[in-house]
Amino acid sequence: MADGAMTATFLAVIGGASLLAVTARRLSPSERLPSLEGWALADRSLGPVWTWLLLGGTIFTAYTFAAIPGLAYGNGAPAFFAVPYTVIVCPLAFVLLSRLWTVARRHGYVTAADFVRGRYGSAPLALVVALTGILATMPYLALQLLGIRAVLAAGGVYPRGAAGDLVMVALFAGLAVATYRHGLRAPTVISALKAVAVFVSLTAVTWLVLARLGGPGAVFDGAAERLGGPALLLAPEQQPAYATLALGSALALLMYPHVLTAGFAADGPRTLRKVSVALPAWTGLLALFGFLGIAALATGVRAPAGGAEAAVPMLVDRLMPAPLAGLVFGAITVGALVPAAVMSIAAATSFVRNVYVEYVHPTATPKRQVRIAKAVSLTAKVGAVAFVFGLRDQDAINLQLLGGVWILQIFPAVAVGLFTGRLHPRALLAGWGVGMVAGTFMVVREGFSSVVPLGGGPEIYAGLAALFLNLTVAVAGTAVLERLGVPRGADLTDLPSRLSVRRRPETGANNP
Repeated sequence: MADGAMTATFLAVIGGASLLAVTARRLSPSERLPSLEGWALADRSLGPVWTWLLLGGTIFTAYTFAAIPGLAYGNGAPAFFAVPYTVIVCPLAFVLLSRLWTVARRHGYVTAADFVRGRYGSAPLALVVALTGILATMPYLALQLLGIRAVLAAGGVYPRGAAGDLVMVALFAGLAVATYRHGLRAPTVISALKAVAVFVSLTAVTWLVLARLGGPGAVFDGAAERLGGPALLLAPEQQPAYATLALGSALALLMYPHVLTAGFAADGPRTLRKVSVALPAWTGLLALFGFLGIAALATGVRAPAGGAEAAVPMLVDRLMPAPLAGLVFGAITVGALVPAAVMSIAAATSFVRNVYVEYVHPTATPKRQVRIAKAVSLTAKVGAVAFVFGLRDQDAINLQLLGGVWILQIFPAVAVGLFTGRLHPRALLAGWGVGMVAGTFMVVREGFSSVVPLGGGPEIYAGLAALFLNLTVAVAGTAVLERLGVPRGADLTDLPSRLSVRRRPETGANNP
């Protein structure tokens, strides 16, 4: 049963998030006519600080903060692949996000599929990019709810039975209303509270753990006794899986619609480059969460079978005073609200721009597009809640693993397309199909494991293996189609068609 002081602190953090959401409208630079760009991208007006808060708060989800320490608690060293993975993301974001923002701003693109439509002149390719993004995002959205429930249940804050379900519904109802009214501005202002609450609470927990256990050496020695010394170090046979999982996950992350939506909301490419340089601060936060998973082992925390993500909440409940524990649980809950809101906005925007307007109502006015996007965003949140209550937790986790493999298959069309337009859209479509089928087959065959054996040799990340097949088909297919003289669509992006062409100067709010 939760302590009264813990519950009070937890509710205070959640209440603060709700109050901040009410002020979201103040982020609007001026009164403008309703538009999808205004609702979904905050009129592309966020400066470096707000973009850093939003992008970091979107990438580093509550489930990540629960799953990584849980993996460290159960498996030791392999869990820390998330640290190099999020480090690799930073230079990729420095290059890709700033370049994609420039093209998107120049042509009014709101989604990655918009860019693909303009780059290759192919509606089918843009459609599969949009649908892949939506398909990969929905289980990720459900996992935010699972992260909240696992953390709060472990800390005794989440009531059992129908009362707990009502708490979950109430949390997301407030988020849904704020997002419906203010769009991306709502999670943007909440991200400020998330950053403060998570950084402060994690610093306090880490300091307390080190003080109680006698320093980092004592923590790792105690964990080694319980987990086994070699498990705290990577074995040689684990290294290929570790490296490919880090690289593949980094490439996939920047293809998720919610990450691109947060990036498109910046006020210019220079802002995105500054933010990319500062993102490693969030990576340090993730490393400390992984360390707390090791600390949970050292202190003898016994997480329930199949529930290793509860290890850190149980550690917090054991070591920290009730008010500080409530702050931690509140911070993790707010940590789920930000990415959940951005994910629902991104999925709704992709649907409206690349499905509804493209195939259902091409003459839809900006006002109607916003109205449909709001409805779809609300439906996505309701669907996530229903998914969590109606299916097993493992089902959402399995689908999210597949989602990471799926979203990586649009990398050739989006990321490679930023630098060369030589790949034929039909070849890219064929490569996408091969990658989707191959990646899904490999993951399912191994019992929903994202790491698969490579021809009886080392284990590697299934998504990266599928991407290799994808690119092979795309390159070979392009050569065949060019020889056959199959025409391609018109390129409307003004980007160079070959890598050797001199880069055009950037335009944008920071580069007039």
